[in-house]
Amino acid sequence: MDRCKEEDQYLIKSSMKIEALHEFHNEQFAEEWSNKFVPTKDRISLFELILDNIENKENESIEILELGIGPGYLAEYILKRRKNIVYEGLDFSKSMLEIASKRLESFTNVKIFTQANLTELSWKDEIKTSPKAIISTWALHDLLSKKIIFEVYKLAYEILPKDGKLINGDFIKPEESNFEYEKGRIKPSEHIKLLKKSGFENIKCLKMFEENINKPTTSNNYACFMAIK
Repeated sequence: MDRCKEEDQYLIKSSMKIEALHEFHNEQFAEEWSNKFVPTKDRISLFELILDNIENKENESIEILELGIGPGYLAEYILKRRKNIVYEGLDFSKSMLEIASKRLESFTNVKIFTQANLTELSWKDEIKTSPKAIISTWALHDLLSKKIIFEVYKLAYEILPKDGKLINGDFIKPEESNFEYEKGRIKPSEHIKLLKKSGFENIKCLKMFEENINKPTTSNNYACFMAIK
C-alpha cells in the first residue's frame, strides 16, 4: 500500500504549504482516521523512546497523563509493557476518547478518560491524576499556535512535581525548510525556547524521525523532546 497516496487528501500544497486538516469531533472521521493511521515502524520507535524515558521501577506505581490521547495507540503500547500505571488520557474529541476507551478496555490498569480542550487554560483543572510524567504525540501541532503550545508547556510545568518529566513527540518544521507549514508545526529550536521559558531544565531533542526536507508530506518530520522540572 502506498502510504503517501493515502495521505494526499490531508496534504494541501499551495505556495509550498504543508497542512493537515482534521475533523476529530466527527465520529465517522475519527473512526476512519484511527483505522487508516495505524502506527508504522517509525512511529512505534517513537513510542519505544518515550517509554524508555519514563521511570517506572518494577513495583513502583506511577501516574501518567497523555495530552491528546487520540485513538489510544501510545497508551496501548505503554500499558502492554508496564504495570502499576495509572493512565489518564485527555482529548477534546469525545469520539476519540470513545475509540481509546474501547482499545484499552482489556487492560487492568486504572484508566481515566478526560474530555478537555488544550486551547483553554481550564484543562489543567479537569485532570484527575497527579502525573509524574506528561506525554504527548502528534497533538500539540494541531493547536495551530505557538502561543498556545507555550501555554500548554507552562501548565504542564505547574502540574508536574519536582523531577517530573514532559515528553512530547510532535510534528515540527525542519530548521532548514523553505516550505510554509501550519502554525503549530514549529522548529525544534522554538520548542526548546518555549520549554526553557516555561521553567523546564535539562531539555533535550532526543531524536528526529522521518526527516524529509525537500518533498515532505504531512506525516514526515517529527521530533521527540524531553524536559525535566
